[in-house]
Amino acid sequence: MRDSSVPSIRSRDWYMTSDRPDLSIVICTRNRADQLRGTLDSLMAMRTARAWEAILIDNASTDGTADKIRRASEIEPRIRYFREERIGLGAARDRGWREARSDLVTLTDDDCYVAEDYVDAILAAFDGRPDIGVLGGRILLFDPADARVTIDERDYAVEIAPYSFVIAGAIKGANLSFRREALQAIGGFDPELGAGTPFPCEDIDAVAAVLWAGFKGRYDPRPLVRHHHRRRPPDVPRLRAGYDRGRGAYYAKFLLRPECRRAYAAGWLGEVRNNLDRAGLAQLSRELRAAAAYLRSRRKMMPLIALTLPALALYGTAALATGARAVLKPRTSRATAEL
Repeated sequence: MRDSSVPSIRSRDWYMTSDRPDLSIVICTRNRADQLRGTLDSLMAMRTARAWEAILIDNASTDGTADKIRRASEIEPRIRYFREERIGLGAARDRGWREARSDLVTLTDDDCYVAEDYVDAILAAFDGRPDIGVLGGRILLFDPADARVTIDERDYAVEIAPYSFVIAGAIKGANLSFRREALQAIGGFDPELGAGTPFPCEDIDAVAAVLWAGFKGRYDPRPLVRHHHRRRPPDVPRLRAGYDRGRGAYYAKFLLRPECRRAYAAGWLGEVRNNLDRAGLAQLSRELRAAAAYLRSRRKMMPLIALTLPALALYGTAALATGARAVLKPRTSRATAEL
């Protein structure tokens, strides 16, 4: 039986009397009308006494996405529909936070289902922490048959210092929240990045930009979504290749910034050292090609030229180290066996 002490989602008093909800939830979608129901149902199932709104950004869909969202908004007016013609998740998310009316903006994906206490958990995570500009939350797999990717199951909090190198994936875009002032400080999301563009990295780009604007970051396991991404193990290599391209573009973008160049050069090199095997070498190759493509796309020819020799040297050194490790590993095994 429903607890009558918990206000129903159908209560609309705040919507009629307030222009500023406590939380804005931004969800961007493109041509997934047949998969949106679970996401919309999870919004309608949230239980909270706090005021919220959901900003649904239709990223130039050509299927029945608009009708699906509009029907949901007729049932629940806190679901608001907008259409963004510029294709790309960065452009869609940038439109979303600008349409949002709260000082706290959280983003999740159109294949994620928010927990019933999602609103309260986000607000609790920010409460008493005005220094936090960006917050990541827990992401669990919805379908056990899906590949174990694009999730974050950590059950402990992690602080992220400002002005620091942050590895791609440290906070994931499927459960990502910002203070409005932090997004304003960085000029919002980069519309040149994200799914639907050659460089899927709009989320970590915004996270890093907020950190380098002087805000602290945090991962908090309390805000929870379940990711129903529907990818099976054979889909993973292609997915990871896309992430490698995004990572390369992200690193290149921050290497262009003088104030964080040293931190990102050291951080990228550290990642290479931690992945000295054939898979790591293939990953580095994709990252370097994407970095060069990103610089060309931004017409940064001098940085591209400056990157070429160090990139070749880095790849060559990594290849030699990988080869040496492959040669030495069996010898070590044989020596150990003889002992």
